[in-house]
Amino acid sequence: MTRFNPESDVLVATIGRPHGVRGLVRLHAATDDPVSVEEFGTLHDEQGEEWVVRWVSPGVAALTDRNGQTVSDRTAVERVVNRRLYVAREQLPAAEEDEFYHTDLIGMVAVSEAGDELGTVVTVHDYGAGVSIEIDRGLIIPFTMACVPHVDLAGRQVVVIPPPMVEVEGDLDGDVQVRA
Repeated sequence: MTRFNPESDVLVATIGRPHGVRGLVRLHAATDDPVSVEEFGTLHDEQGEEWVVRWVSPGVAALTDRNGQTVSDRTAVERVVNRRLYVAREQLPAAEEDEFYHTDLIGMVAVSEAGDELGTVVTVHDYGAGVSIEIDRGLIIPFTMACVPHVDLAGRQVVVIPPPMVEVEGDLDGDVQVRA
């Protein structure tokens, strides 16, 4: 049994709904390359249970537990739906220059160009249209070079330049005027 460590473990996949009746699952990779989820070898969940993933088709995988038993039917899959699968941070390859793991950004202090503290990065959002970081004071910033020009991993700090604010005036049920 592997002990889950929220400080250093990195989410790599989430077990989704069953696929068919023979124990296959929809697996939602949280990596740029879904193949890497299988390549990590043994993964673990928050309960400390260990799993090995084998892709059978895009988005569909077979799961094997620590005893070498493959999840074999739909009922068994239903018991593990929504489990998150992790690897220890040390197992991940080094990030390229100007590339960051979400987990490395969380907890960093966000400062303005002038050095004023704006808050702490609490989450990283990626809904497919681009990554953004959320600062604990309710600020969500696009994670682009224009808005986050500097990330200091060693100093645990990001420089943030909030984009111009957009103000909406009027009744949101009727005519709306937008000012930048």
